[in-house]
Amino acid sequence: MKSMQPLRSIQAGVLDVAYFEAGPASGPPVLLMHGFPYDIHAYADVAPLLAGQGCRVIVPYLRGYGATRFLSGATPRSGEQAALGADLLALLDALAIPRAVLAGYDWGGRAACVVAALWPERCAGLLSFNSYNLQNIAQAMKPEAPENEHRLWYQYYFHSARGRNGLAADRRAVCRLLWQLWSPTWAFDEATFKRSAAAFDNPDFVDVVIHSYRHRFGLVAGDPAYADIELRLSAQPPISVPAITFDGADDGVRPVAKPAAHARHFTGKRSHRIVPGVGHNMPQEAPQVFADAVMELVHASSPH
Repeated sequence: MKSMQPLRSIQAGVLDVAYFEAGPASGPPVLLMHGFPYDIHAYADVAPLLAGQGCRVIVPYLRGYGATRFLSGATPRSGEQAALGADLLALLDALAIPRAVLAGYDWGGRAACVVAALWPERCAGLLSFNSYNLQNIAQAMKPEAPENEHRLWYQYYFHSARGRNGLAADRRAVCRLLWQLWSPTWAFDEATFKRSAAAFDNPDFVDVVIHSYRHRFGLVAGDPAYADIELRLSAQPPISVPAITFDGADDGVRPVAKPAAHARHFTGKRSHRIVPGVGHNMPQEAPQVFADAVMELVHASSPH
């Protein structure tokens, strides 16, 4: 089983970010962003495919995961979308990367979408699973169809003290169940889950997760440091950079969306694709397809 070692670390914004890097330092930079409840090992097969084609590949642990730590105990343990985007921007700055292809899913895809939408000059191309992955918090209380609502049970669970206590009491059991429900056709083994589950032992994991799922419904306040970013995101800004978007045909969280459902949010070139036999954790379930799409964006952004 591939191990993403050694880890590097760098101070970026409010975090000391732990990350894995592969490939030549002079290669076109690609940042691969994991989701909840996963970790950098979602890209254990994708990273070497990209590095082998000359890319500088950087795979960071998000706030609340793995060896990433807050620099100050006073910093709110926010999981809001603005914080995730600001973390990614701060990491690009810390690594002195002016522009990169940004790829991700779930929370990581949201971070990539935030940067692509608000700082397009920093994004050479966007790969986003579930397409336009920015939250419309003002519309959070507008219900979806019942067959979609039931998929979000875990979010409603986390709104209550009971849910927070459940996550704190046995985070691995909660997360393993989500893996199973969200990727019903992915036959992962226990060793694969344990490799990622170690990242959930981060001391800030529960706080960040609970805040994320409460903030997106407008149930708790955000970190004031990100109020300006959240205000900009509330306008649902379009994404103008070249984008490839995916849905998994067997995604247990988000049903497949027609390309037109998100089309108004993409003002640049966009290709939308549906991946058969794939659930919510696309890079780990279909690494070659994911890597090939990243390379499309890399080649498209390279000088000819």
